[in-house]
Amino acid sequence: MKVVEYLKETKAELKHVSWPTRQQAVAFSAIVIVVSIAVALLLGLLDLIFTQIISTFLM
Repeated sequence: MKVVEYLKETKAELKHVSWPTRQQAVAFSAIVIVVSIAVALLLGLLDLIFTQIISTFLM
């Protein structure tokens, strides 16, 4: 497949994509950020707990 043909087909396919509205994109981005922070806090807390448990048994 030639490069020009590939680019034409890609452009045609992108016309079929259902893009989110700006409001949806902002909402989804906010959800991703909030969930990422929550997971980071949870993992940090678990790390702290397990570090304390391990250091207690090793001393």
